[in-house]
Amino acid sequence: MPDPAVAPSAPRLPDDPAAGEIRSLTHDAVLGEVELRSLELCGQDARGVKLDSARVGDCDLSSSRLDALRLIDCAIQGCDLANLLARGAGLRRVEIADSRLTGVSLLDGKLADVTVRGCRADLASLAGASLSRVTFEDCVLVESSFMETALESVRFVRCDLTAADFRGARIDRCEFRRNRLSAVQGLSSLRGAAMEWPDVVELAGELAAALGIDTLDDPNDAA
Repeated sequence: MPDPAVAPSAPRLPDDPAAGEIRSLTHDAVLGEVELRSLELCGQDARGVKLDSARVGDCDLSSSRLDALRLIDCAIQGCDLANLLARGAGLRRVEIADSRLTGVSLLDGKLADVTVRGCRADLASLAGASLSRVTFEDCVLVESSFMETALESVRFVRCDLTAADFRGARIDRCEFRRNRLSAVQGLSSLRGAAMEWPDVVELAGELAAALGIDTLDDPNDAA
């Protein structure tokens, strides 16, 4: 029996954060102990932005470029982050819920103690990133990329991983529970992962192909 995945730690949030009123993000901006709500911030271009102990709700950061973004102890709810580019981002103790993450790119990022719940994250890219104690729950991850990603204690629960790409991924204490896994690429990279039996059955054909196993017709079918 493999060691179970370790659950993410929850963010440490302030009891009474100050309301943040900003119209744009600037390079190396630092926002701490704030609540950002219903802000239109799409198309931002700022490097090194840091949010520390922040609540972010109903904000639009779509189509922004925020390389080297830092999120520490943050709760993000109902936001539009579609096509956000944040190469080298660092997330620690972050919860993202009910948000749109289609096309998000966190290339070469580092995520630790992160929970992503109820989000649409199809076509998202975490290629080359490092994920430790991360849970994806009830998420759409169709055609998402985990190429060359290091995954430690990462859990996928009731997610749609159709055509997701795990080629070159490195797996340690990861769990797959009740997911859609058809047409997943890089199955051989999932060696060592733990799966529930229905997930294994769904992948039977792809696993056989990955191992070079040919299937035979049942002789009774010809009778």
